[in-house]
Amino acid sequence: MINVSLLKDICEEAGAPGFEKRIRDLVIKEVSPLVDEVNVDNLGNVYAVKKGKNNPDGKKVMVAAHMDEIGFIVTHIDKEGYLRFHTLGGFDPKTLTAQRVIVHGKKDFIGVMGTKPIHVMSQEERNKNPKTTDYFIDLGLSKEEVEQYISIGDPITRERSLVEMGNSVNCKSIDNRVSVFILIEALRELKDNDIDVYGVFTVQEEVGIRGANVAAHNINPDFGIGLDTTIAYDSPGAAEHEKVTKLGGGTAIKVMDASTICDYRMVEFMKKVADKNEIKWQPEILTAGGTDTAGLQRMGKKGAISGAISIPTRYLHQVIEMANKDDIGDSIKLLKFCLEEINNHDWSH
Repeated sequence: MINVSLLKDICEEAGAPGFEKRIRDLVIKEVSPLVDEVNVDNLGNVYAVKKGKNNPDGKKVMVAAHMDEIGFIVTHIDKEGYLRFHTLGGFDPKTLTAQRVIVHGKKDFIGVMGTKPIHVMSQEERNKNPKTTDYFIDLGLSKEEVEQYISIGDPITRERSLVEMGNSVNCKSIDNRVSVFILIEALRELKDNDIDVYGVFTVQEEVGIRGANVAAHNINPDFGIGLDTTIAYDSPGAAEHEKVTKLGGGTAIKVMDASTICDYRMVEFMKKVADKNEIKWQPEILTAGGTDTAGLQRMGKKGAISGAISIPTRYLHQVIEMANKDDIGDSIKLLKFCLEEINNHDWSH
C-alpha cells in the first residue's frame, strides 16, 4: 500500500512553473532525513544525494522528477476586478469552464474561471472550440479589493483536492507530483546503492525542461532515469493503438517520447529488473510530449545512458488527473531495484 496521505499533501501543494517554493519546501522537509545531503541550485532544483557504498570510479545516476505543475500567471486586472491570465504549461481550454482556481497573491484567493454564458452565445460561438483567451477569473471582489492583494505576475494554480476512487487517486497535479512522491519513497526504501544517486526534484519542466537541463549539466551523470506521467487513453472510444498505456497495467517503461529516444540499453535493463523482481510493467511510446529525460540524456558533458519510468495517467493536463495506486507502487519498486542493481549490469552491449 502506498502512503496516500503523503501523496495528497504533495499533490495539493501549489507550485506553478517558476513559483515552486511551496512544493520545494515540502520536498526538502520530506527528503532531508532520507539522504546524505540536500542542496538547492540557483534555479531552484533540489538535489537529494545518497552516496554509493562501493563506488571507486565515482559513477553517478541522476533521477529527475519535476515539482512544477501546469498553471497560470496574472497578466491584467480590469476595471471591474476581473483577472486575465496567461498559461504556464499546456492546457485543454474546454476543461477550464466554471472551474475553481487559487490566485496566490499577498494571500491566497479562490477564483472561478468564467466565460460568456451559453445562453447569450451565437450559434457560431457555440460551435467553435474555446480558447484560453476566452476566459477570465472572477474573485468575487471589487477592483479595489483585488488590487490590495493581487498584482500582475502572481501565479495561479488549480483548486482540486485528492480523492480516492476505487483503486485510483484523483487530483490536480498528479502530473508530476506522483513522481515527486515516487522518488521520495524510493529514496526512503533504498539501502544498497553502489553508485552515487542524485535524486533531483526539478523546476520548470512544463515550460521547457529548464530545471533538468541545468541539473544534468551540473551533475554530469553517467546514467539518467526520468520519472513522469504518461497518457492512459484507455477510455471509451479509444482505439487499441491510441491507448499508449492502461491504468492498472503496471508501471510503464519508456521507449521514446517526442524529445527522447531512450537508450536501448536502459530500456532492456529496466525490463530485466522488472521481470526479475516480478514487477508488472508495460511499454510506453509517447509520440507527442517531452519529459526531463531529454535533459538527463543530453546535457551532461558526455551524455548519459538514459531512460524513464512513466506512470499511466488519465485526463493529463486537465483540471483533474487520475492514476492507479498499484501502478504507483510498482513504479516505486522498479526505481528502487534499478538504483540498487544499476552497477551490476553489463552496459557494454
